[in-house]
Amino acid sequence: MVRANGAVSLRELARVVQTSEVTVRRDVRALEAEGLLDRRHGGAVLPGGFTRESGFPQKSHLATAEKTAIADVAASLVEEGEAIVVGAGTTTQELARRLARVPGLTVVTNSLLVAQALAHANRVEVVMTGGTLRGSNYALVGSGAEQSLQGLRVSRAFLSGSGLTAERGLSTSNMLSASVDRALVQAAAEVVVLADHTKLGSDTMFQTVPTDVITRLVTDEPPAHDERAATELQALADQGVQIAVAGTGAGSGPAGGDQLPPGARPRRDVPLPGQRGRMVAGQFRGPGGGLAAETLERTARVADLRRR
Repeated sequence: MVRANGAVSLRELARVVQTSEVTVRRDVRALEAEGLLDRRHGGAVLPGGFTRESGFPQKSHLATAEKTAIADVAASLVEEGEAIVVGAGTTTQELARRLARVPGLTVVTNSLLVAQALAHANRVEVVMTGGTLRGSNYALVGSGAEQSLQGLRVSRAFLSGSGLTAERGLSTSNMLSASVDRALVQAAAEVVVLADHTKLGSDTMFQTVPTDVITRLVTDEPPAHDERAATELQALADQGVQIAVAGTGAGSGPAGGDQLPPGARPRRDVPLPGQRGRMVAGQFRGPGGGLAAETLERTARVADLRRR
């Protein structure tokens, strides 16, 4: 089954072979010892076929500058008095720290880290889901979390994940986390994915958000040598996903005249083909209204990435 499908859940295995999940888990452990497959949370995959999920301590130290810049851009999308949902993850935790400055905001989340970041924000109301605590990422998962989201409707959902491809969309390595993320998406009119360039082109076991459901991707600019990430960005744009690229350096201004919240870093929307027509042309204007030299250089780099 793993060879045929690439991945399989323990629950499905137990159903097919008509035995308990305890027995299946023991057998999967033995097959992993023989190098025939890799275990994942709630299932198994082909060896090396999918990205392995790191724990929170490891994730919190990866691409920290990129996550900070992405969070700044994402926070600039949130308006006063809005109601949103924010999923679990280290990037969404960075976003939550910036949302504390938005007055009248209501944030629904299944993440203890997001709730903690907003705990002392007097002007922000935090609504937590129910559910079972998943210690590896401090998120509430399971049927309790999903049921508490039924009947909810908000303007936007901000989600992260373990991998993002144009073919499958956003994915994660844990079945329970994927199920809650899908429930968060169902509650939102728009879906904003936060993913740094290291996740572009990576595929993991469980799909959470199909590409055609993603409204906008906020990411950072991939290195010039990272052809996989650049190709994936182009493919996502071709499918209608709006791409906002956050700069990790200083010196660039806000795109299209959009005002950022206090302390936020500038952002840049990349004019990739196939977007839905709501994207800014990727040009930054200086105080006198002329194009900044740095913007022209960045636009040239993006064009070069597209050609690659």
